[in-house]
Amino acid sequence: MNNSNVVAIIPARSGSKGLVNKNIAELAGHPLLAFSIISARKSGIDRIILSTDSEAYAAIGRRYGAEIPFLRPSEISADTSSDLDFMKHAMTELPKRDGKLPEFWVHLRPTTPLRNPEVITKAISEIRDQNNATSLRSAHAATESPFKWFLRNADGFFKGLLPELTSEDVNKPRQFFPPVFVPNGYVDVVRRSHILETDQLHGNNMLVFESPHCVEIDSPHELDLIRLQIDRDGSPLLSDLNGLT
Repeated sequence: MNNSNVVAIIPARSGSKGLVNKNIAELAGHPLLAFSIISARKSGIDRIILSTDSEAYAAIGRRYGAEIPFLRPSEISADTSSDLDFMKHAMTELPKRDGKLPEFWVHLRPTTPLRNPEVITKAISEIRDQNNATSLRSAHAATESPFKWFLRNADGFFKGLLPELTSEDVNKPRQFFPPVFVPNGYVDVVRRSHILETDQLHGNNMLVFESPHCVEIDSPHELDLIRLQIDRDGSPLLSDLNGLT
């Protein structure tokens, strides 16, 4: 893969509340954010940037091979801060350091640690092949169609999610409905040109990239699930991670 126009960015702010310090929570002897760094490296991406507001997180990122050319300001590191906030900040600051500004930014969240690097490589190839794509987002197929769900109106009666859906329709087999995809944190790719020109993160031509099902860690329960999974199945990233410590 020619990766001269590709950079990975890993957002890892401090101060999370649902799971304190979740981005550096321990998994198989390593902080969560380290798994995203190594998966990016093994996918063929040379430049990996950690976007963090924490000097302590930055030190951990450097130990595992990430660049921290700048710290993220506190005003865009709050619970309510958006992905667009940290992405625009990075795209604005990076050229000040070395004058380079890659087109493709591979967004890897630390809270999805168990990735196959080949899937990341495939996602980059897919958006490169679609010149009219403004971004790419990973998702897995929903096991249950939301078209079978329903609302309750003010009188307490059935109301379909779509006006044309009747109470009989929602009892039909799921095969009757079109496939629905659940966004996950496996891998997203955004274009620098689109973000800086439109002030939008994904845009209207967002490619849907079907990835393996994955668990995102936002609570102690989900962290326990991931620990059980890695104990059972292992990870292709562990040999590289263990070699760094």
